Amino acid sequence: MARDGGFTPGYASVNARARGRFTRNFVVQGSAADWALLMTAALRQSLRAAGLRAELVFFQHDEVIVHCPAEEAEAVAEAIRAAGDLAGRTAFGQTPVRFPFTTAVVECYADAK
Repeated sequence: MARDGGFTPGYASVNARARGRFTRNFVVQGSAADWALLMTAALRQSLRAAGLRAELVFFQHDEVIVHCPAEEAEAVAEAIRAAGDLAGRTAFGQTPVRFPFTTAVVECYADAK
């Protein structure tokens, strides 16, 4: 809308596109949040069930940090992958979409990439 209250060509269509982007992003972000919650719950449960001493210490966006003894590292990496798969199936059913994790086993958090 023009400042003087008059008509501005394209104003409504620009806003409609913005609303469409917002709506799509809202669904994507909401779905990602649901998946992340399911993944962290599955990971905590699987670590506990396996009797591992590993602890989930950080999760943000697409990063999960688990602190564990060196001898548990491979089992924890597999638990992370399995939790991601389970969360995907729980949230979205059988789908060809995959939710892969790249894991890095490091001695210092700063070395994880």
